[in-house]
Amino acid sequence: MMYSYVIRQGRIARQDKGDPLADAIWIDLIAPDKDETARLRELGVDVPTLADMEEIEISNRLYREAGMDTMTAVLPGERGDGNRVAMPVSFILSPRRLVTVRHHSPRPFLTFPERGERSTLGCSTPHRLFIGLVEEIVARLADILEGSGRLLDDTTLMIFETQSARGQSDRLQAALRQVGREAEAMARIRLGLLTIERMLAFYMSTIDEQPEAGRLRPVIKGQLRDVQALEVHADFLGSRVSLAVDTTLGMINLEQNNTVRILSVVAALFLPPTLIASIYGMNFDVMPELHKAWGYPMALVLMAATAGATWLVLRWKRWL
Repeated sequence: MMYSYVIRQGRIARQDKGDPLADAIWIDLIAPDKDETARLRELGVDVPTLADMEEIEISNRLYREAGMDTMTAVLPGERGDGNRVAMPVSFILSPRRLVTVRHHSPRPFLTFPERGERSTLGCSTPHRLFIGLVEEIVARLADILEGSGRLLDDTTLMIFETQSARGQSDRLQAALRQVGREAEAMARIRLGLLTIERMLAFYMSTIDEQPEAGRLRPVIKGQLRDVQALEVHADFLGSRVSLAVDTTLGMINLEQNNTVRILSVVAALFLPPTLIASIYGMNFDVMPELHKAWGYPMALVLMAATAGATWLVLRWKRWL
């Protein structure tokens, strides 16, 4: 799938299918097929494959070729099947246009065309368009971090709430699943911030060749500071996730220990009566109280007395 955009009256507008692709200032490719790749090749743009984009070497993700900068970042987004994933997105920047190649749907690519003109530098040139899109991506990651922080607050409160034993078990399981999802989200965001920081650093090293480098450089430096601040915040939330996991597992262990303790106490209460019943259940001809009328009631009373004595000892030891 391919979307192409032009600038009309200072705003980003999508081209119709019959409009010439050479006029586009931004071409957005989503899982491009062979025909779309060939059309871009006619414009002098070599579209990388997904395998090329997934290479983790820096030289394969950040490079200049034929006067175009190719920069790849790993961004969180949604696939066609609805699963949340982190996949690479390539930004191919040339003096005439910006080409983005992706195989999933990060939300900034859906929202940026509607408000690109409100970015810091606007969207009148490909470089300003690129900086505005990165600005939208960083803002989206910040929103996700903020939402994760609120979810962690709610989950932590839920962990420490006092409820019945049955409700507590369900609550702790739900909290552990929620914390696990947030841990995975933190990993995706942290990877996205790291790759964006590397991409901006590479772009900064080539910006002196641009005519408006004086306008672009302060904005990029500001974005780098924002990314670094978000990395610190992501690390803080990551430590909170680890604390929440440890706390949840600790609460689950305490609950299991309480269950085991109750079972142990019940077993201890019935141990002396079981011993007495076993003795009087032995089949010998000569046994005390065997032929006494009060033998059976005495055995019952003795078993009840030993169980009661065991219960009192456990209460005195504060094990109950």
